[in-house]
Amino acid sequence: MKSYLDIVNYVFEHGTKKEDRTGTGTTAVAGAMFKHNMADGFPLLTTKKVPYRLVASELEFFIKGITDKKWLMDRNNHIWDEWCSTEKVPYGHDAETKKKMMEERDLGPIYGWQWRHFGAEYKGYDVDYTGKGFDQLKRMVNLLKKTPYSRQNLVLAWSPMHADIVVPPFCHYGFQVTVLDGKLNLMWNQRSVDIALGLPFNIASYATMLHLLAKETGLEEGELVGFLGDTHFYSNHEEGLKEQLSRDPNKYKLPTLETENFTSIFDWTYTDSKVIGYESYPRIKFDIAI
Repeated sequence: MKSYLDIVNYVFEHGTKKEDRTGTGTTAVAGAMFKHNMADGFPLLTTKKVPYRLVASELEFFIKGITDKKWLMDRNNHIWDEWCSTEKVPYGHDAETKKKMMEERDLGPIYGWQWRHFGAEYKGYDVDYTGKGFDQLKRMVNLLKKTPYSRQNLVLAWSPMHADIVVPPFCHYGFQVTVLDGKLNLMWNQRSVDIALGLPFNIASYATMLHLLAKETGLEEGELVGFLGDTHFYSNHEEGLKEQLSRDPNKYKLPTLETENFTSIFDWTYTDSKVIGYESYPRIKFDIAI
C-alpha cells in the first residue's frame, strides 16, 4: 500500500533520533496520516507477509473485553506474551523481571476492557465484568443503527487512571465512525506508532473492525483513516524497513476479506473471517522492543 510506504519513507527522510521507554532508541516524526479506501481491497501489506490469523484473534480478544493473555496463547497467538499489568509485576528491562512478566497472565485493563467496561473498577483478569462499567462498543453499534448520521460515534481506550498499569499504555487510544453517502468510514487515533511491527497490525485490525461494523449495520465499507502521533521506527528495525522499501508494492494485488455465518459483531470469532487471494513478499523479522 502506497499510503503505508509513504509513511515509512517520510520517517526515514524527516525523522529525528530520540530515546524511548524501552532503551532501544528510535527515529521519529511528529504526526502522520494513513488513508485507504476499502473499495481498493483489504489493507494487508504485500511488501512483507502479515499473519492475519494473529490480527483477527487479537481483535476478537479486544471485542470480548478479555484481559487474560492465556486466551491468546491457547489460540497460538503470542504477541502479548512479554507484557503484563504493572500491578502484578513492575515493568523492567532486566532478565528476571522479563521472566516474571512472561509468566504473569493479567494484562490489566487494556484496550478491549476499556471498550466494553469503561469506568468500572478493575479487579483482575478472572473477574466477571458483565454489566459493569459503560459498554462503548455496544453504544456505537446502537447509534449506527438508530442515528447513522451522528458525529458522536466514538470509542476510547485511553484511561488516565490506568495509564501506569497497562504496558504499553494504550498506543491506539480511540476510534470514531462516520457514515457518509451510505458508507461507513472508520478513523482511529494513535499516540505511539511502531511503523515496522505495530502499524501493519493496527491497519489490518481497524480495517477488520470497519468490515464488521459495516456488516452489523448493512452499510457499505468506506475509508479507513489513521491519525498517527509519535510515528517512529526502532533502531534495530532500520535495515528491515529498508528491505521492505526496496520491494515493489505493485507486484501483488490487495486481498479481499470475507466473513461467514455473521450474526453480530459480539458473536464473531476470528475464524469466521478469511483473507482471500493474499499474496506477498516473504516475512521480515523485526525483534520486539520491550
